[in-house]
Amino acid sequence: MADRDQIVRYGKSPLTPTSASQPLYTYLFGGGHISHSLSPMINSILYKSAGASWIYALCETTSPQRFLETLHQPDCIGASVTMPNKVTFMPLLDDLTEEAQSIGAVNVVFIRLDQQGHRRYIGTNTDCIGVRDTLLNHSPSLVEKSENQPALVVGAGGASRSAIYALWRWFRLSEIYLVNRLKSEVDALISSVSKTMPGIRLRHIASVDDARAAPTPRIIVGTVPDGVPQKPGEIVAWHICEAFLKNGHGHGKSGGGAIVDMCYFPARTRLLNLAEANGWTTMLGSEVLVRVAAAQQRLWLELEPTPEGVDEALRSVRQASAGAAKI
Repeated sequence: MADRDQIVRYGKSPLTPTSASQPLYTYLFGGGHISHSLSPMINSILYKSAGASWIYALCETTSPQRFLETLHQPDCIGASVTMPNKVTFMPLLDDLTEEAQSIGAVNVVFIRLDQQGHRRYIGTNTDCIGVRDTLLNHSPSLVEKSENQPALVVGAGGASRSAIYALWRWFRLSEIYLVNRLKSEVDALISSVSKTMPGIRLRHIASVDDARAAPTPRIIVGTVPDGVPQKPGEIVAWHICEAFLKNGHGHGKSGGGAIVDMCYFPARTRLLNLAEANGWTTMLGSEVLVRVAAAQQRLWLELEPTPEGVDEALRSVRQASAGAAKI
């Protein structure tokens, strides 16, 4: 997984004893929306907390050539990758981790040295780590509580793949329900994921009747933008979520029903508000964002982020997400 074992798995560390004090760069490669990104703020806080003099810079591009030119600069020590580059930049890298291959997208590049000392550029995906670590930070016993029980992912886009991977890999589930506005998107997702995650059990919940007949999920992950449902498929998907949240009632006296919404604009979404009203443990998308960055820092700095740095980043993102656009 995209944790400390990857520091040595893909080659030698590129860091020297003085690397942290040097003005090295990490970049975020993405489309025009990255001007609103909260990632520079988050990473700057984590760098400062770790005593590193590194710089996190934006590189607005979809050009493979510019990506490679910037990545190969000697003062570049790593990179983040966001839309629309998460898939298209994958073939440009020297290697991909299991996460990247299974999810079908990269969001971070880290550097290791081969036996000749040449730099190798490794793509991985820490979005799944962000989902996992957010859930476990709030519910440390959630793995045991969710064993042989279902979970639910709302949405069938790119973010849903990271959520599905995190849930299936680390939470010992019986199956994962999928709720989405369009059946065609669910069919495509199931077909693709079944190839990259062999043995996974996915079930499309297509109606409120399906939801009422199925066991209540122990974990729910939202992966779609917030908003009032307008189209018929959106309305049905919302009613399905209502049925699960209201019927589950946070799993009653036993507790343990957990929901995280990866959407962080607004900070508290309609899905989280409904879940909280029905006794579920709710977690903000802003925390996923910070824990995604913390996982990246482990790969770049090869240090565990300090609790103080993570807490400061969480506070700052919660304040900023009220007026920030989602990256």
